[in-house]
Amino acid sequence: MKKTAAFLIFMIVFSCHSVRKNNLFLEKKITAAHLRKDVDFTYKKLQRFHPNLYWYISKKALDYKFDSLKTTINQPLTPNQFYFKLAPVIASINEGHLRLRSVSKKYSKAEQKEFKTKKPLFSLMDYKIIGDRIFVKENRENEGDIKTGTEILKINDEKVSDLIKKYRKLYSSDGENKTFQKYFINLTFFNYYTLENGYLDSVKLQTACDNVITEVHLKRKKKETKEVMEEKILPKVSADQKLQDYDAASKSYNRSFKFLKTDSSVAYIKVKSFSATYAKKFYDQTFRKIRKAKSDYLILDVRDNLGGSLSEINTLYSYLTDEKFTLIKSPEMTSKTSGMHQNYFRGQSVFTSILSAPGYPFFLAGNYLLSSRKDKKYYFREFASRPTKPKENAFKGKIYVLVNGASFSASSIISAKLKYENRATIVGEETGGANDGTVAGVNNTVVLPNSHLTLPIGLFLIRPNIAFENQNRGVVPNFSVDPNFDDIFGKEDTILKWTLDDIDFRNTVTHMK
Repeated sequence: MKKTAAFLIFMIVFSCHSVRKNNLFLEKKITAAHLRKDVDFTYKKLQRFHPNLYWYISKKALDYKFDSLKTTINQPLTPNQFYFKLAPVIASINEGHLRLRSVSKKYSKAEQKEFKTKKPLFSLMDYKIIGDRIFVKENRENEGDIKTGTEILKINDEKVSDLIKKYRKLYSSDGENKTFQKYFINLTFFNYYTLENGYLDSVKLQTACDNVITEVHLKRKKKETKEVMEEKILPKVSADQKLQDYDAASKSYNRSFKFLKTDSSVAYIKVKSFSATYAKKFYDQTFRKIRKAKSDYLILDVRDNLGGSLSEINTLYSYLTDEKFTLIKSPEMTSKTSGMHQNYFRGQSVFTSILSAPGYPFFLAGNYLLSSRKDKKYYFREFASRPTKPKENAFKGKIYVLVNGASFSASSIISAKLKYENRATIVGEETGGANDGTVAGVNNTVVLPNSHLTLPIGLFLIRPNIAFENQNRGVVPNFSVDPNFDDIFGKEDTILKWTLDDIDFRNTVTHMK
């Protein structure tokens, strides 16, 4: 008991010291010379590990950007001041997965416990960013009597338009694609704001509604005791909910399936992300139901799906074709040892790292053995790059795939393959992820030695098994349908409506023959 108590005390003291050390480092200014070394370190690591670094930008242009950045660093900066200088250069590579990470402020156990008793400040309302403007989409708790549709002009005296322009420089989509950015800024705006300002207990907003400019003060509220207690109780999740990858926190399903017509002629599958959780069982049961119902049409909705598991999209594709297929080409790497540099221990605690350490030699050996060289290039053997047989219950009717600018990574890969094979009609908006592939799979997250910023570098060039378009664009739909993004409330689903109308038209023509 004494040893256990001593260990717990040590861990608490160590944790507090770690928090204090991290936060003091955030305030420390790093010399210009050391920051310039971090710039060189970053570029060398990119050249060493990124398998297609000059895909969307020439070496000459990228050399110039890194050299120019170094000339602008002539005075000491804090880590996150440096972040706002280096991140735009990384973003100029125009490879959507490649984003620099800042150093986050850490919080003690007591502070984290306190946060759990309060409601998130900016989550009291839902917002929509259109262009360089933010509007209140929904005010669930009637905070500050702010009406829906109200525009937020300033946050703590900073112009919203200036903040949006600043944050837009920190990330990119794939290649010359322009549809991804508007969705991503909606997902990340308040994350970037919190990075700069920390978790605030209150905020001053300048708002505009009905041509009246108003100053509103929002304050983080305490949760009621009942709410705190309910959050501590893990809700029971049924077998059916597990199958649909149910998220208890948001009370929503990652995957869902239903028939859109009373005669079951139109099946609809929505996948929010390819998480791989219970995926095989979900698709097995779903396509059994579709086959039993003898559905004529299938709508696969991957809008707002940022990607995920190659294994899941390979499984899904096996239900969408009646021919043997290879989903992706063998992933390319910069060297035979690239796979060995993926982050085995990252994200683990000291305790779990000790437990998993015995498996590390096998991890290294496995990655080396799965690598090969051919025609002076290096490849990794990935399951999805092997021939796969179609499933017994594969759907044989007409398929529509719904996409938008937030269809990214794995969503784009499966969409590109289905379009190329003429197996599906792609409907909606150009995808944010590239038609010709992406650099992802697994990362080597490098830590810059002086600023401690982190940069996850994708180790694999993953490309769908198709003839490439070489347009540096996303998957362009067979039928482009405006998603009406600028509608603040977005009540009408224009893309789904177009698809159902097309199905009705086809049925009408068939009956007339």
